[in-house]
Amino acid sequence: MSPTLIAEFCLLAALWGASFMFMRLGAAEFGALPTAGLRVGLAAMFLLPVFLVRGVWTDFRRRARPILLVGLLNSALPFAFFSFAVLHINTGLTAILNATVPLSGAVVAWLWLKDRPGGSRALGLGIGFLGVTLLVLGKSGVAPVGSLAGGNTTISLLAMGACLLATLCYGVAASFTKRHLAGAHPLATAAGSQLGATLGLALPTLWLWPTQGVSSTAWLAVSAVALFCTAVAYILFFHIIEQAGPSKALTVTFLVPVFALIYGVWFLDESITGWTLLCGAVIIVGTALSTGLVNIRTVVRAR
Repeated sequence: MSPTLIAEFCLLAALWGASFMFMRLGAAEFGALPTAGLRVGLAAMFLLPVFLVRGVWTDFRRRARPILLVGLLNSALPFAFFSFAVLHINTGLTAILNATVPLSGAVVAWLWLKDRPGGSRALGLGIGFLGVTLLVLGKSGVAPVGSLAGGNTTISLLAMGACLLATLCYGVAASFTKRHLAGAHPLATAAGSQLGATLGLALPTLWLWPTQGVSSTAWLAVSAVALFCTAVAYILFFHIIEQAGPSKALTVTFLVPVFALIYGVWFLDESITGWTLLCGAVIIVGTALSTGLVNIRTVVRAR
């Protein structure tokens, strides 16, 4: 990956790491589906001006169906699943489960696109998975909240299952994008996909809209997750897919838990331990290998 792509990769991880915190603040008052619907609806509004960029509208019209479908797979369904999950499990655990995206994405890319990871990339995926597993086993150093604190175990399991379904959607969407939207303008894909997601979530959002008043904090949180963690983030994401491929793009989720845990300490008063930092380092090593940033053969030859 080029230095520019590496910078985009890190920025994307930082933005998506913040999304769990914003979703928690928004979903606590709006509810899960309205939060997801507002997220994609506001993101679509923010992105509408990009259709004025030369060639973007034309590209969108030519590829409208697959772009709209990507919106359902890559935004509407995962955002709804995660908005439900953060109401019942803490943001750190949600982000950790999100880190399984490269694993499902790699399998989907292998079976569908015949993009078989080999050598350092395969080892990196294994190391990344190990880091995520160690974090889960160590309980991430994040204080339990909600149903994790002795509440409904069934709801907790459903929330974790929702996270895994969301990651599967991301994996399928990434390979679908590579296969059916290769060469598409990143702005057309980013804006068009949010329009598709908005259409898909419009009726559930209106049906489940909260009857009580919503605070300015919740509105600001949803606006932030829409503008920064969705509109800006998806422009980066689709650009990385186009330049580096879906398998490498999806490994950004190995870094997302690290940022999410840091935000949790700073803004939500969640605790973080040395074990969590160690596991975060393991995840970063796995990410570097799986993205091709570091190649074991190159390192060995250099020695």
